[in-house]
Amino acid sequence: MGSKEHSHLPRLAREAYQGLAVVHWVHTIADRATGWLDEEFHHRFREILLHAAARRQFLCPGFCLMPDHLHLVWMGASSTTDLYLANRWFRREINHLLRTKDCRLQHQAYDRVLRPQERRRHAFESLVAYVLENPIRSGIPTHSTYTGMILPGYPRLRHSLLDHPDDWDPFWKIYEQEVSRSHACKSVDG
Repeated sequence: MGSKEHSHLPRLAREAYQGLAVVHWVHTIADRATGWLDEEFHHRFREILLHAAARRQFLCPGFCLMPDHLHLVWMGASSTTDLYLANRWFRREINHLLRTKDCRLQHQAYDRVLRPQERRRHAFESLVAYVLENPIRSGIPTHSTYTGMILPGYPRLRHSLLDHPDDWDPFWKIYEQEVSRSHACKSVDG
């Protein structure tokens, strides 16, 4: 793990990652290293992601851990959400975990901030399906990958959506509740 000069991918303005932003992140393992992904890593990853989501007020309706990279879809649930800062904290914690496997994340994640038309219900649901179906499209055995979602405070919804992928109504109700709760808290505090 020697040091190399790294160029940085261009980023949007910080405001693009704030508030109710939706971002599809792709984190690649440096040198496309494999062998780090196992059940223990998956459990620790879910714990780190849950803490990030609770700390920074976002939902993760879809993630996929592949043998050499991971996909995450994050949705801001508050006007104070900052997905850029959440990602910085998340990467630090994941790199700490990966050190035990003698690897690390590539120096910078690829991200795609969704435009308003990509956030519409059908387009958004298609993106999450794309992320969750990544192992199937890649021909990787499902026992070598992990998919799921993190919705802090709603552990049973995860199973409901994964078992009934065409029924997104419960998710959208929760998302609206979280956004409304955030606005109500801001009004009381403000």
